[in-house]
Order: sequence, then C-alpha cells, then structure tokens
Amino acid sequence: MEWISQMFGQYGYFVLFFGLFAESLALPFPGELAMAIAGHMASLGTFQLTSIILVSYLGAITGTLVTYMLGRRLGTPFFEKYGKYFFLKPERLRQLTEWFGKYGDKLILVSYFVPGLRHFTGYVAGILKVRFGTLLLYNGIGGILWVMTYVTVGHIFGAKIEQLLHLITQYSFGAVVVLALLAGLAVLARKKKALLIQWLRARYVGLQKLFVRSAK
Repeated sequence: MEWISQMFGQYGYFVLFFGLFAESLALPFPGELAMAIAGHMASLGTFQLTSIILVSYLGAITGTLVTYMLGRRLGTPFFEKYGKYFFLKPERLRQLTEWFGKYGDKLILVSYFVPGLRHFTGYVAGILKVRFGTLLLYNGIGGILWVMTYVTVGHIFGAKIEQLLHLITQYSFGAVVVLALLAGLAVLARKKKALLIQWLRARYVGLQKLFVRSAK
C-alpha cells in the first residue's frame, strides 16, 4: 500500500491509467487497491474524484480493447502455442472458452469483478470473435461499475480500505455465482419451455378440480 502511495506522489494519474491498462494485458498490478487508494487521496484533496474515475475507466477499457484486437487478429492457434507468454495457458484458454459457451457474451459484463477473469476477457472475446459493438457495450458498463465501486470505497472509508476490498471481492464473487445460476436456469427454462408449460397446465387443472370438489 505504501509503494503505491509513493508512485502516486511521483507520477500522479499516470499510475492509474498505465497500471490498469497493464492489468488488462494480464500484467501484475493491484488495480482495485490502486483505485481505492486514489479515492482516499481524493478525499484528502490530493486528487480530483472525477479525474480518478475517468482515468481509471479509460485505462481499464483501453487495455481490454487492445487484448480483444490481439485475440481477434492472432486467433486460437497462436494462443494455444504462445499463450503462456501472455499468462494464458492452454488449459485456462479452454476453461474460459467453455465459460463463454455456457454463459454467453454477458460474461464480459461481470468479468471485472471476478479475479483471474478480467485479465483475459479481451483475449478470449477476440478469439471467439464476439461482436465489437457487444464488447463495447458490456465492457463499458462493467468497467464503469468496477471503477466506481473501488474508487468510492476508498473515498468514503479511507483507512479501512484493505478489509473492505477483501469483503467486496468475496461478495462480488458470490453475486457472480448467483447470476450464473440464474442464467443457467433461464437457459434451461427456454429449452424446456414446452415441458414447463405442460407441467404448469397440469398443476393448474389439478388445482382447479380440487377446488371444484371442495366447493361441492
């Protein structure tokens, strides 16, 4: 935490932009902690809150767009062979590809809040050739929600940043799991729509007959 504060003192907003940009490329940088510290420094008058949010947002989404273009241009064979140099090993690539197949493009929307996912979302979205407009929409919404969450935590709570970041990570992951389960149920309901309607109709008819008998 101390070294980040020192970097802010030396390089200011550039730390946020290039740090979050690098993190989107799967390079090691504590993005959430940096945003929270910057938010805390804004409460002390060192930085401007709106500037922190804007710079963080631009750094995060720009990095994801770059990785998307790389994934789209280079394709699966390249990353299966050289992905380890991008920290994207073949087994991780297969796992993320399965997740996209299971949950769809909306996975981009929640990826910022899932540790180990946001770093590779752009690469995999590009490899799978997700529509650019879809990426812009979901990446834009997810990015601003992620930035606002961590900057606001730092701005409001200051000294208790580290404990709060731990709680947010826990609950955000839980929220993602719940959303994934709901999405799975929605897909299942869509596939089994006819059977579901038939089952509901049978239950309705049964209740109706029971009601008529009890009325007599």
